[in-house]
Amino acid sequence: MSACCTPGRGCTGNTGRPDALTLLPPPRVRTAPRLHPMVELPGGTFRMGDAFDEGYPADREGPVREVTVAPFAIDATAVTNARFAAFVEATGHRTDAERFGSSFVFHLLLHPVAERHVLGAVAGAPWWLGVEGAAWHTPEGPGSDLAGRADHPVVHISHDDALAYCAWAGVRLPTEAEWEYAARGGLDGARYPWGDDFTPDGRERCNTWIGTFPHRSERPGGHIGTVPVTSYDPNGFGLYNTSGNVWEWCADAFGPGERVIRGGSYLCHTSYCNRYRVAARSHNTPDSSTGHGGFRAARSLSPEGSAPA
Repeated sequence: MSACCTPGRGCTGNTGRPDALTLLPPPRVRTAPRLHPMVELPGGTFRMGDAFDEGYPADREGPVREVTVAPFAIDATAVTNARFAAFVEATGHRTDAERFGSSFVFHLLLHPVAERHVLGAVAGAPWWLGVEGAAWHTPEGPGSDLAGRADHPVVHISHDDALAYCAWAGVRLPTEAEWEYAARGGLDGARYPWGDDFTPDGRERCNTWIGTFPHRSERPGGHIGTVPVTSYDPNGFGLYNTSGNVWEWCADAFGPGERVIRGGSYLCHTSYCNRYRVAARSHNTPDSSTGHGGFRAARSLSPEGSAPA
């Protein structure tokens, strides 16, 4: 289940063929991107874990336990395409997807030009295609671009890429405990960042799959994929999209050779993967990337609430 939700570089069709394609260079940023502010949080003790016994046993969401986090700040949104483009322009960074020559694309999002660059499908999850030339600036494979998506979350980002961005920006990845504390928005033990009801008053609160997974979207216009990072209402702490949209890397190890990811994505659906709950967790290898994987950054604060000297 985990590998199918978040296929890793070792899966069929993503074997890695460095420099297999000659791609257009990443877009240049001609003006400074608008940076969404970090939210400063006082920290404290909260109840972490699945209070409803709804998680997958292998994910080890429980038991519910009290965890204390120190004061910290965290991005209000996932890192956007515009912000990541500024990092690439400043540093020349090449992502793992670019270096390996491929990444994973959801089958219904594949660009027509990219059809001839499909390396294969993931065994047991044929909706995931290893695509030669898929990367952060060509998210649906060769022929695609970021037009109109400057404010969408950057995707096809590995844990290693996220660490490189953080080093440049003077920040870090959040710990898993920090991520869940922030994602809960001050609600104790709730199922979602806004409460226990998935669609309170019939209103959609996050970007997850609507329709018959993985073959038909029932969203207006059949939309599939990311939405702008400030879509939907923020949680009680002012964080956006801590459920759905894109998976987000955390600093913690899940197990040997794997890192924790949190939050679920636009592909989560109750019939297949209910990991859009705030306690849900999954994992992938640090060099893996997908079309639904991004991150947000954090930094430590002193007890008085300012950045440490």
